[in-house]
Amino acid sequence: MANHSTVVVPRNFRLLEELERGEKGFGDGTVSYGMDDGDDIYMRSWTGTIIGPHNSVHDGRIYQLKLFCDKDYPNKPPTVRFLSRINMTCVSKDTGAVDLKHFPMLANWRTEYTMEDILMELKREMAAPYNRRLSQPPEGSTF
Repeated sequence: MANHSTVVVPRNFRLLEELERGEKGFGDGTVSYGMDDGDDIYMRSWTGTIIGPHNSVHDGRIYQLKLFCDKDYPNKPPTVRFLSRINMTCVSKDTGAVDLKHFPMLANWRTEYTMEDILMELKREMAAPYNRRLSQPPEGSTF
């Protein structure tokens, strides 16, 4: 009988890996993230940026987001909130918070998911048929 064990990476090591990846850049450069405060030893508050996907109403728009990793991250998902106003089915029109019930990645969170995964999935959601043509608030407006 095989002994299957998983290695649990300490929270701060995991976040340091994510920070390093965010600082190095990844993909096509349309999604990025980093820490808000380099002095925050708990690495809780992060800022994300998404450049809207082509062939959608979001094309070329720059969206700023806040991600907050509580003490239970990565066992529980971070809270995610748009600072830039956006009209999407998974985002509260009042607060900019990403709604767990309407964003499957957060609703069905897995510890291997990362902040990068969240931002990339939000970008995919922007291009989804039900979001790609929704009228948008004026560019530059914030919550």
